[in-house]
Amino acid sequence: MAAGLRKRGRYGSAAQAVGLCRQWLHRAWQERRLLLREPRYTLLVAACLCLAEVGITFWVIHRVAYTEIDWKAYMAQVEGVINGTYDYTQLQGDTGPLVYPAGFVYIFMGLYYATGRGTDIRMAQHIFAVLYLATLLLVFLIYHQTCKVPPFVFFFMCCASYRVHSIFVLRLFNDPVAMVLLFLSINLLLAQRWGWGCCCFSLAISVKMNVLLFAPGLLFLLLTQFGFRGALPKLGICAGLQVALGLPFLLENPIGYLSRSFDLGRQFLFRWTVNWRFLPEALFLHRAFHLALLAAHLTLLLLFALCRWHSTGESILSLLRDPSKRKVPPQPLTPNQIVSTLFTSNFIGICFSRSLHYQFYVWYFHTLPYLLWATPARWLTHLLRLLVLGLIELSWNTYPSTSCSSAALHVCHAVILLQLWLGPQPFPKSTQHSKKAH
Repeated sequence: MAAGLRKRGRYGSAAQAVGLCRQWLHRAWQERRLLLREPRYTLLVAACLCLAEVGITFWVIHRVAYTEIDWKAYMAQVEGVINGTYDYTQLQGDTGPLVYPAGFVYIFMGLYYATGRGTDIRMAQHIFAVLYLATLLLVFLIYHQTCKVPPFVFFFMCCASYRVHSIFVLRLFNDPVAMVLLFLSINLLLAQRWGWGCCCFSLAISVKMNVLLFAPGLLFLLLTQFGFRGALPKLGICAGLQVALGLPFLLENPIGYLSRSFDLGRQFLFRWTVNWRFLPEALFLHRAFHLALLAAHLTLLLLFALCRWHSTGESILSLLRDPSKRKVPPQPLTPNQIVSTLFTSNFIGICFSRSLHYQFYVWYFHTLPYLLWATPARWLTHLLRLLVLGLIELSWNTYPSTSCSSAALHVCHAVILLQLWLGPQPFPKSTQHSKKAH
C-alpha cells in the first residue's frame, strides 16, 4: 500500500510538472508575437536554438569537408612537451613556433590524448561541437541576465553564421577554447564570484592572449567594486595562475617562454588580414602604423573610462580609494554595467587591431548583438542594426578579403562605436544626484 502511495505521488508530481509546462507553452503561443521581441523570453528561444544547433552542427561535421590549418601544428607542439622539451624556443609545429601560453599546452595535451595523439579528427570535431554548444549556453545566460536584446536577434547569432561554425568544427582553432573560458568568467562575475571569475579570466588568457582586450574593462570594474587595495587579491589570482601554469617552462627558459607566449610585437602577414586590405602592404607592416593604432586604442579606452564608465562626479583617481571612503559610495554593479564595460573594452581593441585573421571573428562575434541592441538609439532601427550585422558577416566571409570588404568592416565598427558613445551611460549619474538629494 505504501508503495502504491509512493507511485501515485510520483505520478501526481509528474502530471503537475507536465501541466505547468503545457500552461507555459500555451501562454507562450498566445504571446507568440512578443516571443521574438521581449527579452524575458530569451531562455525559451535559446533552448529552441540550441536544439536546432545540435542538428546543424552535426550536419556541418558530416557533410562539409574538414580543412587542416593549425591542428597538426598544435599536436606537434604539444607532442614536443610530452617528449620532455620545456624550452619554448625549441617547440615547433608545421606552421611555426609555439606562440601561446602554457594553458594552451595543457588543454591541447588533453585533446592530444582524447583524439588518439591528434589523429582522430572526427573525435576532435565532436569535442569542438560540444565546446560550441557550451559557448552558446554561456552566452545566452549572459543575455538572459542583461535582458536587453530581443530574442529574434539570436537566430542571426546562431544558425546564420557559416564562418563561426567553420572556426569551431571545421578548423579546430584554439580561439574558441579561450572564448568559452572567457564567457564562463563573465558568468561568474555576474554571479558576484569575483575570485573565481578572475581565475577563469586568467585561464582564458593562458590559452590565447586576445582575452587581454577585455582586461582594461575588468580592471575598471575591480577598482569600482573594491578599490585599489581590494582589487589587489583578485589581480594576484590572475598573476599567480599565470606563474603556476608556466612554471615548468619558466624554470627551463624564462626569457624564451615570456618572449614567445606573450609576444605583443609579433608581425602578421598581409595576405591574411581581414581589416586592412585597402592599405599598401608597406604601410601595413610599418612600425609607425602599429604605434598609431596603439595610441588610438589607448586614447579611446581612456575617453570611455573618463566619460562613459566613470560618472560619479569625482576624479577617476577616486577609484583607487576604499569604496567606503568615497564621497559617493558605489552601488553593487548591475549585470549591464559589467557586460557593457567588458564587451566595449574588447570591441575597442578589435577596432584598432593591427590585423584580424579569419579565426579572430569569434573574439567578438557573440558580443555584437549586445553592442548593437543594448544601447537604445532612434537613428539606428532594427533593420539598420541587422544590416550592420549582415555586412560584418559578409566581410568576414569574403575570402580573400578585398579593399571593399575591409572598408565595410571598418564602417560597421564605426557605427557601433558611435552608438556606444552617444547612447545612455551604463553607469548613470542619477545615482549620485539622488544620494546627494537624500
